[in-house]
Parts: sequence; C-alpha cells; structure tokens
Amino acid sequence: MRVRIYTTTYCGYCYAAKRLMRQRGIDFEEIDCTSDRAARDMLVETTGQRTVPQIFFDEVPIGGYDELSALDRSGELPRILRGEQAPTAIT
Repeated sequence: MRVRIYTTTYCGYCYAAKRLMRQRGIDFEEIDCTSDRAARDMLVETTGQRTVPQIFFDEVPIGGYDELSALDRSGELPRILRGEQAPTAIT
C-alpha cells in the first residue's frame, strides 16, 4: 500500500504522525507543502481540509494525526496496511 503524508516544516502534528509511522515500520512518502500552494489547493479540493498533516492510503484520504492515531489504537491500522480492511475516507 502506498502511504503519503502531506506536511509542513512547522507542524507538530506532522512530526507526531511521521514518528508514529516510523515506530510502526510504515514506509511513507512525505510531500512538504510548506511553500507549495498547488499542493495545499489540491488538499483542500481532495479532502476539504486546509490543515496538515493529511495522510493518504493509496488514494484514500484518511485524515491527519488524530485519525491515524485512532486507527493505531483500535488495531485497524495494521489490517488496513496488510490489505485486509479498506481504509475509510474522511468526510
């Protein structure tokens, strides 16, 4: 599964999300949108959110750090990453 995280250089929740993914051994691609207006606009179009981090499993936007952490606590995160459970898009 492809995991992407959109971040900024000044976001504490971005650092927390990356730390959690590293602790769980999750490979991810980081897209720094600190100065990338097009990336930020795409996030708003895709997720309806202007905040970061925004995390995608394949092409499904799952939310930010709070949502990632909730998936981890519930035990759903490893099932999603193994393909046993589909990720749920934020609404």
